[in-house]
Amino acid sequence: SLHTWFLSIIQDEFRDGKIDLDSTMKLLTKMQIPFDYIHVKHVFKKTIDKRKERKINMEDFRAIYRTIVHRSEFHELFCAYSPNGKTLSDAELTEFLRREQYETEACETIALEIVLKYEPIEEVRKRRQVSFEGFVRYMSSEDCSIFRKDQRTVYQDMSHPLCDYFISSSHNTYLISGQLVGPSDLWGYTSALLKGCRCLEIDCWDGSNNEPVVYHGHTLTSKILFRSVIQVVDKYAFVASDYPVVLSLENHCNPEQQEIMADYLQSILGDRLLTSTLGDTVVTELPSPEALKFKILVKNKKVGTIEEGMLRRHMDRHGETGEVSDSENASDEEETGEKTPLYQKTDSLKRKNDSRHSTPPRKKSKMKKKKIALTLSDLVIYTQSVKFVSFEHSLANQKCYENNSIGEVRARKFVKHSAKEFVSHTSRFITRIYPKASRTSSSNYNPQDFWNVGCQMVALNFQTEGLQMELQNGKFQDNGGCGYILKPEFLRNQNSTFTPHNVGMHSQPMSLSIKLISGHQLPPSNLSKTNKADPLVQIEMYGVPEDQTKRRSSVIKSNALNPRWDETFSFTVQVPELALIRFCVEDEISVVANEFLGQYTLPLLSLSRGYRNIPLLSKDGSNLEPASLFVHVWYY
Repeated sequence: SLHTWFLSIIQDEFRDGKIDLDSTMKLLTKMQIPFDYIHVKHVFKKTIDKRKERKINMEDFRAIYRTIVHRSEFHELFCAYSPNGKTLSDAELTEFLRREQYETEACETIALEIVLKYEPIEEVRKRRQVSFEGFVRYMSSEDCSIFRKDQRTVYQDMSHPLCDYFISSSHNTYLISGQLVGPSDLWGYTSALLKGCRCLEIDCWDGSNNEPVVYHGHTLTSKILFRSVIQVVDKYAFVASDYPVVLSLENHCNPEQQEIMADYLQSILGDRLLTSTLGDTVVTELPSPEALKFKILVKNKKVGTIEEGMLRRHMDRHGETGEVSDSENASDEEETGEKTPLYQKTDSLKRKNDSRHSTPPRKKSKMKKKKIALTLSDLVIYTQSVKFVSFEHSLANQKCYENNSIGEVRARKFVKHSAKEFVSHTSRFITRIYPKASRTSSSNYNPQDFWNVGCQMVALNFQTEGLQMELQNGKFQDNGGCGYILKPEFLRNQNSTFTPHNVGMHSQPMSLSIKLISGHQLPPSNLSKTNKADPLVQIEMYGVPEDQTKRRSSVIKSNALNPRWDETFSFTVQVPELALIRFCVEDEISVVANEFLGQYTLPLLSLSRGYRNIPLLSKDGSNLEPASLFVHVWYY
């Protein structure tokens, strides 16, 4: 029946006896076989080898098909469960699912679904069996992917307060290349939102014709209209996720243009803009992502209390301003106390204390007052920016709806010297970390260090590809890619004793074993004129310091089509809840240099057990289908 099925599909194409490379590709597409043009072209060339005619016959096509589709590692598995080597009965398939794929419930149902979904040969399908053709299609499918199926949709409890979640956050969202020069573009906002980002940074400055503009101040980046940014937010905010979007305003505008900003926010976003509390005006706890579904929140400095703002709601507040002292209104970059190449600091920013609760300023510092338009201030409800003074100051004075932004350099010192206080702080207050101003090329820091202490908004330059964004994208695949991930209990508990350097009783070690079996249609080396590479795989673990580790496979010489490793790697992970695992495929160019071919990163606890395929992503995060790895995963 296999032969008949195969013939029935291909014979039309071979009416004239032979087909060329182009028709070969078309036929594979018709058979729904994902293929890489370069690999098929090379296999085709090998098949016609020394012939004059650049065409193949039916038998040649079968051989090419087998080379691409009938993978030996799949065949070994198939034959282990199929006594006749031709088909698997539903009982045999059920047994395979239970024993090898760790499917616990309703294996019979899953087996039937696989038959109906993947078996291409009708008479085999009618007998509720799976041929090797069906088995191959199942093993290469998304159903066999390494990322757990039940975590590809929102599965976590979304009713905790906002500060209990890691929140996907971007920095300088308006940039699509470097920070000092280079275009500011609306695409930065569109693409971040489509990736599930839930906290966007908007750097606002006074523009001409009373139109506030967005760009990286004091630099040569181009300007975009604030109004246009808000229109993009309105259009794309909830395409990838239903959960709230926070607009982090980096506000350098005068009060008149702040009012214009407030008007745009209200007129463009309408009901989606959160302009009042959800219940009681006295806020004792932050609302949950669930309660804030489809809402857009403004994060900015605020004048006075939420209650006062709510009382003003039905009055016309245009033209009215309030004051916040500039020591708590320093822009992000200025707050770090780092040398920034963009502009010099004033003395007042060096003061450590917050004017509201402190002794009079030292003579040197000039206390500037920054005017804030009440119409904008009153739009700030649950996300009020306040200057970070110290952990003990926050514990004594900070309200649950007040949040801090801390520069990466200062934050890294806290991780090193006061991790316990940092964890205690992030269990109570939303904390945003942002890259230092001297990263003028928009490079990123490793976000893991700050997730380890519970920071909710670890802001990265989404426009910069590399390991840091791969970790970000890998982590936020979890929970359906909705941009909110519930923090582990030991980072939510306000009396937690957890620190990343001393995990203590919070360790629930996990034993993990990964057998790297093979690769399939890997991207060829840049140095190869055909379809070759010398691939090796790095398996990397990211998490608390003692869980950070790297293993590497051997190198398979000149084979990117179907390299076979069969190597097993074992890991013991102390804090699996914070760990990410990254599979990186590289091409060994020389003894000292490897070239990136593709990677895939995911949370350790999102691993599926059993025989799994790992899709590979390019540097910019796009899928390199059909390039993949094939592994066996086991853990307890």
